Amino acid sequence: MINLRPATPSDLTLLQHWDKQLHVIACDPDDDWDWELELARDPEWREQLIAEIDSRPIGVIQIINPAQEDSHYWGNIASNLRAIDIWIGEQTDLGKGYGTIMMQLALIRCFADPLVTAVLVDPLASNTRAHRFYERLGFEFVEQRQFGDDECFVYQLNRENWHHEQQKV
Repeated sequence: MINLRPATPSDLTLLQHWDKQLHVIACDPDDDWDWELELARDPEWREQLIAEIDSRPIGVIQIINPAQEDSHYWGNIASNLRAIDIWIGEQTDLGKGYGTIMMQLALIRCFADPLVTAVLVDPLASNTRAHRFYERLGFEFVEQRQFGDDECFVYQLNRENWHHEQQKV
């Protein structure tokens, strides 16, 4: 059973360790998450969550309201959306279905707000494994877009498609 709990400053060493893992770098090569600063902040537009199995941390999820997020990473965007970043910390935990369960839990959190109409993700254009992952969850390709130095694919899962995917489970 996977559960999500808020990330705290006590997770700093773990998150910094995960950021150095080659499979994490391959998915997000240019980002410095500045965990020391970010774990001390708790803005209302963001949730940072640690996924655990039997109290063993396996990954991290960030859910944001991209319209309120302070870096304006997504640009001028509707306020009824959410955006998710997700990764598994250790290579040995990949390919076990944990990411799917983590995303399902994150999507439940996102769509619990009746005003949220869709969820966005932005994997690197080169990360075909992530593309297949999101497509299996019902996300649809929207556009190829440059975020800073990164060429990304933007995917979206709207509420109706999410409900449809939930019926399959």
